[in-house]
Formats: sequence, C-alpha cells, structure tokens
Amino acid sequence: MFSHINLGTNDIRKAAAFYDVVLAPLGLKRTFSEIDDGIIAYGPERQPAQLFIATPFNEAPATVGNGTHVALIAPNRAAIDAFHKVAIESGGTDEGAPGPRPQYHEHYYGAYIRDLDGNKLQACSHSPED
Repeated sequence: MFSHINLGTNDIRKAAAFYDVVLAPLGLKRTFSEIDDGIIAYGPERQPAQLFIATPFNEAPATVGNGTHVALIAPNRAAIDAFHKVAIESGGTDEGAPGPRPQYHEHYYGAYIRDLDGNKLQACSHSPED
C-alpha cells in the first residue's frame, strides 16, 4: 500500500545510533546511509528501505505530527519487548508498555515509544502468543 515512510530528525547522528539499536529486535537494518546528507533508511535485509529518517529538506526544524505514529510489524512478542526496552535505554520515551491490546483484536500485542525527536513508533504483532 505504501512505498516508504519518512520521519524527521534534528540530529541525524543521534538518530542513527538510536534507530540502529531500536530496530534491530524487529529484524530491520540500516540499508541506506548518507549521514553527511542527513538521511538514513531501514528495512529488511536485501529489500528496499521502508523507513527513512532525515533532516527536513527545507532546512526548517523537524517537528512531529499530533496523532501520527508508525506501526512496525514484529516477528514475535519477545521482539516487541526488546524494541521497547532498548528504545527506553537509548533515550526514547515510553508511550505504552508492551502488552496485549484486546480492544484492537484478540491476538494484538504492541508497545509504543517516542524517538529522540518525539516521533511516535509502535512495534506490534497480530499473531497468537508465541
């Protein structure tokens, strides 16, 4: 349904260090890196990048959208727990601890964080408990 998502950052080097460890539990790796040009990207190995982190092209400060978040599929619940843990340890903030979200559906499990720039991300699974 979509090609990729782009999130803004005001410090690409700090964002790279953050996302390298936070996305690893989800099996996502940095697949594109032009730090000096202010852009990095992540995705599954040997596939096109799907999540770009960049300084805004218009050179204005990066800001976050109220009510906007990016939900990333996790391979299992342990990966969601690890995503949340390393995000907090790496300077992110908690927006919802890992756990079931039965209000979404019977098998939904997720966790929410904010990155160093305030962008909201979620890791989730739609599968029965593993």
